[in-house]
Amino acid sequence: MKTTLNRIAAVGAAMAGVAAAFVTGATAQQQDFSKTQVDVVQVRDNVWLLAADGGSNMTLFNGPDGALVVDTHFAPMAPKFIEAVRKLIGDSPLRYVVNTHVHGDHTGGNEAISKAGRFRAGGNVVGDIGGAATATANIVAHENVLTRMSKTPEGQPATPSGTLPTVTFFNNQRDMLFNGEAVQMLHQPSAHTDGDIVVFFRKSDVVSTGDLFTTVMYPFIDEANGGNTNGFIAALNAIINITVPSNVNEGGTLVIPGHGRVSDEQDVIEYRDMLTIIRDRIQEYVKRGMTLEQVKAKKPTLDWDARYNTNTFWTADQLIAQIYKDMVALNPPPAPARNQRRGQTSGSGK
Repeated sequence: MKTTLNRIAAVGAAMAGVAAAFVTGATAQQQDFSKTQVDVVQVRDNVWLLAADGGSNMTLFNGPDGALVVDTHFAPMAPKFIEAVRKLIGDSPLRYVVNTHVHGDHTGGNEAISKAGRFRAGGNVVGDIGGAATATANIVAHENVLTRMSKTPEGQPATPSGTLPTVTFFNNQRDMLFNGEAVQMLHQPSAHTDGDIVVFFRKSDVVSTGDLFTTVMYPFIDEANGGNTNGFIAALNAIINITVPSNVNEGGTLVIPGHGRVSDEQDVIEYRDMLTIIRDRIQEYVKRGMTLEQVKAKKPTLDWDARYNTNTFWTADQLIAQIYKDMVALNPPPAPARNQRRGQTSGSGK
């Protein structure tokens, strides 16, 4: 199994620049994708990782019922991803597009990729839905993703309607049987964002995490979209709870991150431990009444900077600042002591 992980690590090694292009479709306009290629790695018999520089990983799951993909990179890369998917699934219909969260590097290709598929209706119209207007795969996400995509940030163009999720859920979990396999979408509230889901292919024993776990950068706690430090740690613990290691903690359940190489439970444990240790250090400094600048001077991320502090989009200083803010909210400084009597000073002998 370790040999397998080493082989597919080559994809992650080619993605050092991926993490810089994260959030909005506007980011895609600043990139030239003309020479960007899609790398394909078979993770299990019917599960593949499709990766390309500049945006998210895609997970592909195929079988007798059709295909499902998780996350869609940026819109300009959609034709290349469609071509790569078609080479793998042939004439099999693409039924579902699943978004792990709101960011444009995971949702930008929704419209084009969903239009490359078709969905199946039930009830008294069982069968494939055809026709130019309706021949699209369902786009599935937590309802918080739809809510945030429907709001246009100031200075940004509105999200195209074809990119929006068409099937949402509001509770903690959505399950479906697809290709004879239980597929679970597990909501992780207030983590990377407030709409994150983990997609668990139970029979294949593969977990697709979105940006709750990456191998190329520090955890991006997106406060503007509902992210929170402790929620992020809770989400990593949730991933660990559904993964099972093989021999000497290697292999077993395979984990497809939002960016980077295919991993296993031990990789997620190390990532969780890293964030927990940094959080605990900063929390202690906050309890001591230290300022943000004093905390930064302590370099609480130093142990991991060589590995994760590698881009300008989300730096160690930004991570420290966000954790500090979250810890201050949980551990507010004590109010100044009020004098017992009006006019009393600390130097008074009375």
